Amino acid sequence: MDTTSQTERWVVCPVCHKPNPAGTVFCKHCWGAIIRTDRALTSQELEEVLRRRALYLKRRKTIKLTAGSFASLVVAAAIAFYSLYACTDLVFPPPKDVNSNSPPGEWTMFGHDLSHSGSTGPATASPQGKIKWVFPTGASIHSSPAVADGTVYFGSRDSKLYAVDAATGAKRWEFKTESWVESSPAVVGGVVYFGSNDGRLYALDAMTGQRVWDFRTRYPIVSSPAVADGRVYFGADDYYVYALDAERGTKLWQFKTSGPVSSSPVVANGIVYIGSGSDFAYALHALSGRLRLHFKTYYPVFSATVINDGTAYFANFNGYLYAVNGNARSWPQEHEIRPYWLQVWAFGLPLPPPPAQSGFLWGLKLGRTTTSSPVLVRDTLYIGSDNSLLAIDLEKHQRRWKFATNGAVRSTPAVSGSTIYVASEDGRLYALDALSGKKLWDISTRDKITSSPAISNGIIYVGSHDGSLYAIE
Repeated sequence: MDTTSQTERWVVCPVCHKPNPAGTVFCKHCWGAIIRTDRALTSQELEEVLRRRALYLKRRKTIKLTAGSFASLVVAAAIAFYSLYACTDLVFPPPKDVNSNSPPGEWTMFGHDLSHSGSTGPATASPQGKIKWVFPTGASIHSSPAVADGTVYFGSRDSKLYAVDAATGAKRWEFKTESWVESSPAVVGGVVYFGSNDGRLYALDAMTGQRVWDFRTRYPIVSSPAVADGRVYFGADDYYVYALDAERGTKLWQFKTSGPVSSSPVVANGIVYIGSGSDFAYALHALSGRLRLHFKTYYPVFSATVINDGTAYFANFNGYLYAVNGNARSWPQEHEIRPYWLQVWAFGLPLPPPPAQSGFLWGLKLGRTTTSSPVLVRDTLYIGSDNSLLAIDLEKHQRRWKFATNGAVRSTPAVSGSTIYVASEDGRLYALDALSGKKLWDISTRDKITSSPAISNGIIYVGSHDGSLYAIE
C-alpha cells in the first residue's frame, strides 16, 4: 500500500516545466497551461526530473553559446574577407601579365598599344604626303583601321567590314552586317573582332572573312574591342561592359555602368579601364569584372585611356584631361557620402574637408570639348581638343604647343619616329614635328575625317567621310 501522502506527489507543467502539487489542473506558474493529472511524481522522482531538466538547459545554453560564437567568427571572417576583397589587392589581385598591348603582327586594341601610338613598330620610312592608293566604300568611314600581316581592316557606314591588301589596296574580302560599322577592329590570332550598330560583336576569320561567332547585345556597339589573354573586352550602348571568351564568344562577365559605353577599353596589368557616356570612368578587374575604381568625371567620357607606369590618362567631353592612379580603389559609397560630407564641412562643423576622390592625381583644362583619345610619347601627351592638337608636358602639367586646324579634331593622332599625324574635320591629314608642333605637310580628302590614322611600314592609312580609305606614303 502506497503510504506517500497526496501533498508529496507532484505534476510538472508541460509548458514552463515547473512542479505543481498533484491534482492541479491549471499551472500556478504560467497561469493557464492544462496539466495532465495522471502523471503524478513522487518527491524523489520530481528531483530526478528537475535534475535532468537543469542538465538539458545547461547543455542547450552551451550549444547556443558555442553556435553564437562560431556564427560571430564566421560573420567577422566574412566581413574581413569582403573588406580585403573589395578594398585591397591582398585577395584575388589582378594578374599583372594580362594586357592588351599588341605583339608583333597583331592589332589587339584601338590605337594598337597602351600608348595609342597607332603604329606597328619602329618607323621604316617617313611618309611625305603622297597618296599611294584609295579604296572606295559605299558610305562614310568613321572606323579606324587596324593593320596586321599585310592587311588593313576597317569598317564603313555602308554596314560592311573590309579587308584590303596593305600594299596595293586590292580588296581581299568584305563582310556585311545589319548596320553601320563604326567600331575599330582588333586582329588577334588570325581572328578579327569588331562591333556593329546592329548590336553584335563579330569574330571573323582574318584570312577569309568567314564568321566564327557573334555575340548579341541590346543596342549598338561603337566601342572598339580590346583582346587580352583569350578574352575580348568591349562596351555597348546598353550601359554594359562585356568580357567574352575570345574563342567561343561566350559571356564571361558583364558590368553595369551609369551610361552608354562608346569609349574603347584598355587592359593593363589585369585591369580594364573604360569611360562611359554619363559622368564616370571605371577600372575593373579583368578576370571577374569586379569594380575597383569608380571615378567621377562630371561629363561623358568618349576618350580611350592611355596607360603609363600605372597612371591612366583620359579626357572628358568638357575638355578636361585627367591623370589618375590606375591602381587606386574607390572607398565604399564614396560618391554617395561625399556630397553630405562636403555640406557638413561647409557649414563649419568640426570635420576635415573631404579628400580628393580616389585615384585623382592632377587635371588640366584643354578646351571646350574633347572626344579624341591621348597618345603618349615619353614625357609628352598628344590629344585633340576643339579644332587643335595639343602637346602636354606631363611633368609640368602644362601645354607645350598647340596646332590649330580649320575643323574639329575628333580623331586620335598617331606617332611614328619624331612625327605625329593628326586628322581634322576640315578634311585634312596633317604631319607635324612632334617636338615643335610645326607642320611638315598636309593632304586633303573630299570630306571630314573622324577616323584615326594607322601607320605600318611607312604608310599611313586613314578613312574619310567621303567614303574612301586612303593609303599615304
